Amino acid sequence: MGPVLIQNRVLTVPNVLSVVRLALIPVFVYLMLVAHLNGWAVTILVFSGVSDWADGKIARLLNQSSRLGVLLDPAVDRLYMITVPIVLGLSGIVPWWFVVMLLARDAALAVTLPLLWSRGISALPVTYLGKAATFALMAGFPVLLLGQWDTVWSRVLKACGWAFLVWGMYAYLWAFALYVVQMTMVVRRLPRIKSWVHHLVARNARGDGEHG
Repeated sequence: MGPVLIQNRVLTVPNVLSVVRLALIPVFVYLMLVAHLNGWAVTILVFSGVSDWADGKIARLLNQSSRLGVLLDPAVDRLYMITVPIVLGLSGIVPWWFVVMLLARDAALAVTLPLLWSRGISALPVTYLGKAATFALMAGFPVLLLGQWDTVWSRVLKACGWAFLVWGMYAYLWAFALYVVQMTMVVRRLPRIKSWVHHLVARNARGDGEHG
């Protein structure tokens, strides 16, 4: 019973970190587009990246994995991956073609999800290439943001930030290509399941027959 209770917990350190990261998204938007306090915006991005890495470690170390965390953490990551490029595009820091490529990749991935669900799969496992691409992008954004001052160190950081982003974009697209290959194999090999409602009704009917 212990692991079940742990899985159902809501108030855990990783979940609190995810909620804090979620709450900081509108703060980041305000700092960038209204207050124009880029330094504080960088702080939020750094905190988000560090806490995103730490919550998984904490969940395993303290045995605080939960169903909510499995859903909440990647959802917050996805919101950052959508919000940050758009805000940087609106600020004129990254070109819109870069933003559109990132959003188009995520939109294409979202379109494929119903195909997986129709085979009884919620999502495909994340690849190391996908993790590396996300890390490069989330590291590149704050470094690029630090490269907006007219100093030598800032120009160096700007170049480093773009190096992270270009490599991250390349890996991001390759990870999506691998995802499409995996998804195609799943769709071809696994039959389409009945709708969730029909499946539940059929299962209950079988259960009633067995106990009747």
